[in-house]
Amino acid sequence: MREQVEKALDTVRPILQADGGYVELVDILPSGIVQVRLTGACKGCPMSQMTLRNSIERAVKKMVPGIKAVEAV
Repeated sequence: MREQVEKALDTVRPILQADGGYVELVDILPSGIVQVRLTGACKGCPMSQMTLRNSIERAVKKMVPGIKAVEAV
């Protein structure tokens, strides 16, 4: 499952990198929660929660069955 989540994150990384940001996978909990860390320009950005929900979470849930949510740690 970790490999599938990384592939999903790879689909949004170029978008984040274009603005100086990055997302890294921290953990996948048994409950179906993916924990990620936003770095670079994404860290502390006021729009980061919207990016997390509308881009990152959407891509991961679409590509990896069983994922319930994505949260930043």
